[in-house]
Amino acid sequence: MAASQVSVIIPTFNRAHTLPRAVDSVLKQRQRPEALIVIDDGSTDQTAQMIADEYPQVAYIHQKNQGVSTARNKGIAMSNSDWLAFLDSDDEWLPGKLERQMTALSKQPEMKICHTDEIWIRDGKRVNPMKKHAKSGGWIFEKCLPLCCVSPSSVVIHRSVFDDVGLFDESLPACEDYDLWLRIAARYPFLYFDEKLLVKYGGHEDQLSRKHWAMDRFRIRALEKILASDTLTDINRKAAEAVLAEKSRIVSEGALKRGKKWPSERITT
Repeated sequence: MAASQVSVIIPTFNRAHTLPRAVDSVLKQRQRPEALIVIDDGSTDQTAQMIADEYPQVAYIHQKNQGVSTARNKGIAMSNSDWLAFLDSDDEWLPGKLERQMTALSKQPEMKICHTDEIWIRDGKRVNPMKKHAKSGGWIFEKCLPLCCVSPSSVVIHRSVFDDVGLFDESLPACEDYDLWLRIAARYPFLYFDEKLLVKYGGHEDQLSRKHWAMDRFRIRALEKILASDTLTDINRKAAEAVLAEKSRIVSEGALKRGKKWPSERITT
């Protein structure tokens, strides 16, 4: 597959301090993408000036702050490539990432989405993911139910998948990737490239997991949505119902302890 078939989308918000690392990791790819698009979700730091001064070759769009899903969706709409890749502005690709994935996809043309293994850095130190975070390929819907098991920064997705399942859900303030992987995994197998081609950095204060209490609230909304659809097999439906029941129980108990009005935030479809 030619490099011109891939556009890379980086959403960012007030990360002028980490964005250069992400951008440089794309520009250093052995297989260069057709386009690198940075969607600035309302940054008030030096992001705009830094991009203008140091990366004039990057397509840069500034929007008012609307969330990461809106930013990614705008990048998808702006791009012209058949294949799309995402990179969070605090993460970093290793140099062979795009080349390895696109080569793997060219050998299995029936596959429409590919993800990879990753290295985790927390507070400056490398850590080992727990078993529940293990990556895999194939029909992974049931493995996607407990928590997000695919990193947005690792995927390459064919544009036709979004035409089929829809874009990132802009109503979700977090777990928007979990929601998307459920919708995709219900319809498509995932190609997994078992090599660490991504470095994920965590532990900083602006992570969404620190901003929102009980992240499972948003996973519950995603589960309710997928269960209201007609895309699930009987086996997948039963598995999703079981996970929904368990997550609802846990979050309800946690809401009572915290004095939160979680039930009023739920959506039904």
